[in-house]
Amino acid sequence: MSTAQTKTYDSYHFGSPSGVTDRQLKQLIRFFNLPKDSINSALGGRTSITVVRLEDIGSVVIKYYRRGGAIRYLIKQRYIKCGKTRCQIEYELLQKVRSFGINAPEPIAFAYRGRLLYQCWLVTREIKHHQTLAQLSCLNEEQARMIMKEVIKQVSTLIKNKILHVDLHPGNVIVDNQNQVYLLDFDKGSIFHGEKNALRRRYLRRWHRAIQKHGLPEMLSEINDFNYL
Repeated sequence: MSTAQTKTYDSYHFGSPSGVTDRQLKQLIRFFNLPKDSINSALGGRTSITVVRLEDIGSVVIKYYRRGGAIRYLIKQRYIKCGKTRCQIEYELLQKVRSFGINAPEPIAFAYRGRLLYQCWLVTREIKHHQTLAQLSCLNEEQARMIMKEVIKQVSTLIKNKILHVDLHPGNVIVDNQNQVYLLDFDKGSIFHGEKNALRRRYLRRWHRAIQKHGLPEMLSEINDFNYL
């Protein structure tokens, strides 16, 4: 896992595994100010992204961090800086889980602007031609059942390495047209300091709660365990 190289350009602070050129930085800053696409997930959540083409890299996804809860009505996209920024934490966690063999988006760069209060962005390589496991389960139950075997393997690897994904559900699992499974949205994720069995139970509770709450096909609930051994 490589350490991000940091660089400041036009009041934006960037980090990337191999550095980025000034031309790419200018591109990203322009992209940060483009209108955002609000994506409705199959589980009712919303996130803001922009898919763009970055010179010499190709198609990337820019993730815009924004607050939830009541505070979002006062402060939508700014955070209080205390230690590492939210985008850097997710960037580094993506690097870590990928080093364990987890399929997750490849982190390209993170960026933030501001000192005490900051805005931030995460840039990852686009995963093309995909749908969520939630969507797939409603369209093709047989294929979704097959995909679940790989999902169990991926989540079991998270548990084995004591990685907490705080919002793992079928809307944060995507499947591309080659049946490759990817886990998304490691925002607020961390190293879990409790027992592995406690982490396993937490994953199972969150998974089953999402299925029940959003009326997803019962076949997604047939999983009874994430075996990390």
